[in-house]
Amino acid sequence: MELPYYIVILGCILGLAVYLAFIVRVILRPHREPASRVAWLVVMIVVPGVGLIAYLLLGETNIGRRRVARMNEILSKLPRVSEIPGIDAEFTRCSIPDSFTSIFKMGTTVNGFTPIGGNKADLLADSNSTIESMVADIDAAQDHVHLTFYIWLTDNNGRKIVEALKRASQRGVTCRAMADGLGSRGMIASIYWKEMADAGVHLATALPIGNPLLRPLHGRIDLRNHRKIVVIDNHITYCGSQNCADPEFLVKAKFAPWVDAMMRFEGPIARQNQYLFASDWMEQVEDDIEELLHEPLSAGEFGFPAQVIGTGPTVRASAMPEVFETLMYAAQKELTITTPYYVPDEAMQAALCASARRGVNTTIIFPAVNDSWIVGAASRSYYADLLAAGVKIFEYEGGLLHTKSLTIDGEVTLIGSANMDRRSFELNYENNILLYDPALTADMRQRQQYYQSYSHTVTSEMVNQWSLLHRLGNNFVAMFGPVL
Repeated sequence: MELPYYIVILGCILGLAVYLAFIVRVILRPHREPASRVAWLVVMIVVPGVGLIAYLLLGETNIGRRRVARMNEILSKLPRVSEIPGIDAEFTRCSIPDSFTSIFKMGTTVNGFTPIGGNKADLLADSNSTIESMVADIDAAQDHVHLTFYIWLTDNNGRKIVEALKRASQRGVTCRAMADGLGSRGMIASIYWKEMADAGVHLATALPIGNPLLRPLHGRIDLRNHRKIVVIDNHITYCGSQNCADPEFLVKAKFAPWVDAMMRFEGPIARQNQYLFASDWMEQVEDDIEELLHEPLSAGEFGFPAQVIGTGPTVRASAMPEVFETLMYAAQKELTITTPYYVPDEAMQAALCASARRGVNTTIIFPAVNDSWIVGAASRSYYADLLAAGVKIFEYEGGLLHTKSLTIDGEVTLIGSANMDRRSFELNYENNILLYDPALTADMRQRQQYYQSYSHTVTSEMVNQWSLLHRLGNNFVAMFGPVL
């Protein structure tokens, strides 16, 4: 039986109205670059049905109203780091050259954390050494152990942390462990997760998936907690790119080894990482740990200044790109970057090119083989312009270079979980530490040089020899960067 023509016409009018409403929303949606708006409009016009569904699922950085309200409520309750008893002690005072004060001012605008002195740190040798160091610190913990991982595998290193937490909990140390609902789904569903719970370890799933069909109703399913945080006794913390796993990384073994860098910090900077952990933890669990942030700082020694920078969907979308770009413009002599994923916005690409053009020795090191062919292709679409500006590009051949690091002028280091791609800018919760210390930066710079020594140089001649199909593919993939 055919529908009356007026029903068909009415349906078409309603469908067109809905379609136009979404186009208007794309145009008016705040915090979007013009390139992103144009990209979404093209997708919705060229493939209307698919484009509309894609926008519903991926078009907006929506983590859910309830979660946003809950996070805002928690943050309003937490004390300001500047109000911690002992925070103004003489050993916490900072001495930062005027040429670098602007980058720390930028960092302060993200979470309100000011740079704080009195810290010391070590760049750990490799992934296995990092796990051994964490296990030793957990075994020596006296009051509490807090940790968050994006990926926590049930492999050798993953189980070492499980056993260390069980031992600590059984001797009376309060242990809280959180893992991302997607990245650590294997661990969360495993017997080891239950064993930790049975041993008294407090557990939480960050951004649980739940029912995949219903999950989009409560926010984007691909918004993840990408942080790697360990805090022990309010005094020790870790920061860097490493997940809780073996370097062989069995879930993506063909790209192994995964090459990461982590730093172990002691000092007041641990309190800022504690703040990030507390806000994440209390958003997921009815467990108020605010009192830990009120604890007076214990007397310490003079050390370098550092600052935690934590970004995510509940922080302004421009925060992480602004930090990267401020660092690039602050460099006067040398800028060295390692990142596995490079899909920049226009401002970041311009800042990196401008660094080289104004005479700064600018180097960026990528993995030769990327675990994401999409990101790898998009990254290479930017090579020609970077090389033309004078940026030196290297591709690391000793495994998947997963280290996210940036050093400037041999004095300042940024290390953490954030990549130089739009996922880290807008979709993931990330944690990084910015520090001023020539000695520690020299260690980081030496590690970057080690990566460079196992890399091949990318030249303009090589890029110019890429086939038309190769360049077409790279540029086509990069066109969708603003959509993601």
